[in-house]
Amino acid sequence: MKLLNGKEAAQALMKQTAEEIKAIIDQGQRPPRLRVFILGNNPASEAYVGRIVSTCTKLLIDVDVQRLEEQTSEKALLTQIAASNADPMVDGIIVQLPLPAHINGATVTEAIDPLKDVDAFHPANLGRILLATPRYFPATPYGVIKLLEFYNIETKGKHAVILGRSHIVGLPLANMLIQKEYPGDCTVTVCHSHTQNLHEVLKSADLLFVAIGKPGFIKDDMVKEGAVVIDIGINSVAAPESKTGWKIVGDVDFDSVAPKCSYISPVPGGVGPMTNLALARNTLQARLHADSHPNLS
Repeated sequence: MKLLNGKEAAQALMKQTAEEIKAIIDQGQRPPRLRVFILGNNPASEAYVGRIVSTCTKLLIDVDVQRLEEQTSEKALLTQIAASNADPMVDGIIVQLPLPAHINGATVTEAIDPLKDVDAFHPANLGRILLATPRYFPATPYGVIKLLEFYNIETKGKHAVILGRSHIVGLPLANMLIQKEYPGDCTVTVCHSHTQNLHEVLKSADLLFVAIGKPGFIKDDMVKEGAVVIDIGINSVAAPESKTGWKIVGDVDFDSVAPKCSYISPVPGGVGPMTNLALARNTLQARLHADSHPNLS
């Protein structure tokens, strides 16, 4: 069994990204700029945005965090998004989820200019993935793909099973793995809460990707010998023995499953470190796109 070390993979991709951004700056051009909207004081959202800021700052990407009150109206948020769409100095836009209940998430997502949608949640960007003409990839699936590439995991002809069908992770990942290029050419099965004979389907996977938000759901009897297991889940569970009283675990029961795997990603330290870097990569791509379209630069 070999660990898929996301920290190691992220360091390599960080170096490549830093060199590309430095080349832009050395040419006398401005660095990429990302604008992040966050509503309210959700601790998890604050922590996630903090990691985005940390990663981007190290890469010399300018980050402008707009903190809005939780009661901010949908109209007011849409007005700010429209202004950011029109601002030639803003390359990428993120609206941090979850949003307050009075704001329609789909409306907000579709209001972002697809060229600046570095989360890649806009229908136009998700559709481009389906058509194999991607502009950006959602951060988590992109991080998964880069992790596979870093460790040269064979995918061609393999049966990839994805547990979870969200439009943020499961569905885009399925479309990425089925494409006619590495790491793709998989036969893909997407499982969900209504999948029949779930254990049998999971155990048929050469590559198993788990993203359902249920701590330790995948046990050793659901995984075949030699499988590659990518744990995308991030869950907080009670841990009285720790200083904080809680710890982060994945959707895979690591201790029981790991001995059966050829490769497995840990939580934390697997897919997670790749995610923020994926957002930075998308922001860099948005900056390069702005250069190729003078009306946006």
